[in-house]
Amino acid sequence: MDALKERILRDGRVLPGHILKVDSFLNHQMDIAFLDEIGREFFRIFGNLPITKIVTVEASGIGIAALTARYFGVPVVFAKKSPRKNLDPELFRTRVFSYTHGEPYEMLISRKYLSSEDHILILDDFLANGEAVEGLLRIAKEAGALVEGVGIVIEKGFQEGGKRLRSEGVNLHSLAIVDSMTDTSLTFRGGE
Repeated sequence: MDALKERILRDGRVLPGHILKVDSFLNHQMDIAFLDEIGREFFRIFGNLPITKIVTVEASGIGIAALTARYFGVPVVFAKKSPRKNLDPELFRTRVFSYTHGEPYEMLISRKYLSSEDHILILDDFLANGEAVEGLLRIAKEAGALVEGVGIVIEKGFQEGGKRLRSEGVNLHSLAIVDSMTDTSLTFRGGE
């Protein structure tokens, strides 16, 4: 998606340690019109599939998922990252390691929101090592839901997540793939 690559180059910041900050438009402050374009692109890619729910992880994936869901006309289910008193006691849960935070966390989804009748599309803002997606795939499998596809806004193609997921047969599409990063710059892979 050329508009996304242009926006990353214009408004993103590359920091030491392979950090790409796009918090000015994607995952802290959200440019809703731009997220709507992203949602429309995910619908173009996955719209021929029988999606019944879009699944993501709090908090960064929620805006992307919500604006995409309006094109599909389906609800969004998001995995919570920590237990809360108001969560249903019947939960799907799995443990994953966060590349961003450098520590493990637990992913939780109420059992009443995913079932064997669901055909899901997993969406997230970033894919690095693939832990979050793997966690959602495990939850979907436990629920008996069919994962029709995985959509990622920005993939760090120089890390192993995307390569591993594709080798496992996951229908994965990333809107922008960063092929390499230095402490001050990045290069994109050609179109997918």
